[in-house]
Amino acid sequence: MNLGKILTLLFLPVLLSAQPDRWQQGGKYEMEIDFDVKTHQFTGKQKFTYTNNSPDELNKVFYHLYLNAFQPNSMMDARNQWLSDSDGRVNDRISKLSEDEIGFTKVKSLSMNGKPVQFEHAETILEVTLNEPIAPNSQAVFEMEFHSQVPIQIRRNGRDNSEGISYSMAQWYPKMCEYDYQGWHANPYVGREFYGIYGEFDVKITIDKDYIIGGTGYLQNPEKIGFGYTKKQKGKRTRKKTRTWHFIAPNVHDFAWGADPDYHHDKLVRKDGTVLHFFYQRGDETNDNWEKLPEVMDAAFDYINENFGEYPYKQYSFIQGGDGGMEYPMATLITGHRRFGSLVGVSVHELMHSWYQGVLGTNEALYAWMDEGFTSWTSTEIMNHLKSKGFLKGEFSDQPHAGTYTGYRNYFKSGKAEPMSTHADHFSTNYAYWLTAYTGGQTFLEQLQYIIGEEAHNRLMLRYYNDWKFKHPNPNDFIRIAEYESGMELDWYLEYFINSTKIVDYGIKNLEKDGKRTTITLERNGEFPMPIDLEVTLSNGKKMNYTIPLGLMRGEKSSENGVNYIKAKDWYWTHTTYDLSVEGDVESVQIDPTGRLADLNLENNSKGFKEGKEIKD
Repeated sequence: MNLGKILTLLFLPVLLSAQPDRWQQGGKYEMEIDFDVKTHQFTGKQKFTYTNNSPDELNKVFYHLYLNAFQPNSMMDARNQWLSDSDGRVNDRISKLSEDEIGFTKVKSLSMNGKPVQFEHAETILEVTLNEPIAPNSQAVFEMEFHSQVPIQIRRNGRDNSEGISYSMAQWYPKMCEYDYQGWHANPYVGREFYGIYGEFDVKITIDKDYIIGGTGYLQNPEKIGFGYTKKQKGKRTRKKTRTWHFIAPNVHDFAWGADPDYHHDKLVRKDGTVLHFFYQRGDETNDNWEKLPEVMDAAFDYINENFGEYPYKQYSFIQGGDGGMEYPMATLITGHRRFGSLVGVSVHELMHSWYQGVLGTNEALYAWMDEGFTSWTSTEIMNHLKSKGFLKGEFSDQPHAGTYTGYRNYFKSGKAEPMSTHADHFSTNYAYWLTAYTGGQTFLEQLQYIIGEEAHNRLMLRYYNDWKFKHPNPNDFIRIAEYESGMELDWYLEYFINSTKIVDYGIKNLEKDGKRTTITLERNGEFPMPIDLEVTLSNGKKMNYTIPLGLMRGEKSSENGVNYIKAKDWYWTHTTYDLSVEGDVESVQIDPTGRLADLNLENNSKGFKEGKEIKD
């Protein structure tokens, strides 16, 4: 038995060990919101029951005050003015806001267990010094009064968006920062990505009676909304000017909502009982497309539940609002004036965030690619499936991620690439963030499928979700599941892809015939080592598919989609060239026939013979 097989056998018992659990902080929000649509301001009372499940004693806590970012000279304002490629939705708009257009949250009072505590507003973070520590495995009750103003729509939240939606209420309330095995995550709000505690939300929103609300959670009082009366002193009854919407959302890490007096509400009840809600303004730019959307999203849910894990809630809402598309637990805010394919695309993408941002809840600030990238990869798969079923125009593609690879290659050729381990707020350009989080994360997943095979990859995506839902997984947690399902060692892949900007570049250096054998010499020109799939075509038309494992893998895929691979000897990462001897009259050789290797230079990936002479395809 060779050394590789011995090490593989030694490795497998470790791979099959039980998945570790990880402690999670817990919380329950109880909020009463009094919203004034004339001033665009609201007052709030918040009771937050905090459960410290960590082994640590906490002497401080921190809250996010996201609305404070929308003020002149805020960190978000400053950053968008010096970035070379500022977000066009922001640019210098915050710097020009007047007092009645800015956003703010001012905490009026805060107590812990009935006793006032000291706090300080540090722009988008509230720093709280506790009178007594919160001990491990104990609870503390925080009670707060606050006053906020909704800014004009600039980024994600705000009033009066470009399509005339009154309120897009995202990142709108004081939210306890997450504390995990890495400590506190009290990141200022400068542009992107969120992380929060899983808990329960019990929210009552009192607003002008003409407004309709759609959002996170289950509405508790549908029969009472719009039908309440108050009594005047003389005994006459008059309709209330406001009504209170009461929502409860279990086991979520955020709460968002949209409100507009002209919302039209459609709903579809799926066969499994899940209710899909659709809130939009009717008009020439919405009617036809939004009326067709429920049937398509019903089909999308079927495919998602089967391939990526069961949706754990019984409701999801698609809400017109915001400035593009943004995900929240049990809901999304999306702009609605779109062609049908675009409307489906943004709806599918934001829905899939419910799996990777909503249920798995990875720290997006640190690992944005695990949310945006995984969501992008699965969304591409779903859209391809919907085309195959006739729900969308276009044909099913054997390689739906080809465009992603083009973007990835262009990114690395641009000279602006940064490691994917960069914190989301600290990329030098928005271009680097977008291409890293979305395109890079999608490429990471698709190329991983190339390494371990499609069948193992399918098992990986399901097991990752089922093993780590509601546990905030990190990159190592994911790659360990990949190792479990493939039987390979894959830490090298994570380290190269995430922590470096080294590139994949392989080529066919030489073909040399010697009688009935051909020696194929491959070369590695980039610093990122990878296994190689090689398709060899003989003069009689026969194709032989080889897989050349990377020595670091301690294993290899044997077959995939009906293709049985011939295992070649390992290629060690320290060696820049590799020889493969093939018996038969070789006509041509192709590296990566399925197009899943993120090779930056494709020009040297194929060679062949014509009239006995070597040629380059």
